[in-house]
Amino acid sequence: MSERGALRARLDRLAREVAKFGAVGALGLVVNIAVSNLLWRTTDLQVVRAGLLATVVAILFNYVGFRYWTYRDRDKTGRTRELTLFLLFSAAGAVIETGVLYAATYGFGWNTPFQSNVFKILGIGIATLFRFWSYRTWVFKALPAEEATPGPEVLEGFLRQARTEQVPRIEADPVRR
Repeated sequence: MSERGALRARLDRLAREVAKFGAVGALGLVVNIAVSNLLWRTTDLQVVRAGLLATVVAILFNYVGFRYWTYRDRDKTGRTRELTLFLLFSAAGAVIETGVLYAATYGFGWNTPFQSNVFKILGIGIATLFRFWSYRTWVFKALPAEEATPGPEVLEGFLRQARTEQVPRIEADPVRR
């Protein structure tokens, strides 16, 4: 494959990864905002605490989506390590996300429901950039090329080769007849 073709393949893989990450993240955003608004309207929790609790619920939701869909082809050998790093980087993302909401609420006094939602979403956006980088770099590590699962084109080539090859026939031993 040419250098240009290899670059194109890498960019295509990255685009698919970003799209899958974004789809899981969008669903996680819906979970996060829904839980935040539910807690803000039905409990006496402070804005930032309710927002942090919603973030924790979304983190758990996102782990399932990332592990079993976005990064399902990545290394699965160290689940304890993976989950520990996922929770560590998710906690760092939660600090970023909650920090934005905290600054808006307590630093500027912007705590109407609309303002809280705007700054919650802004915090999620900033934290998402950090999470994407950290998850793909440290948590869901790519398998080395020789251990990677073969793609459909490799399997198709193998099957085509198996169909065209003749199985050698074993002739009966003429001496034993």
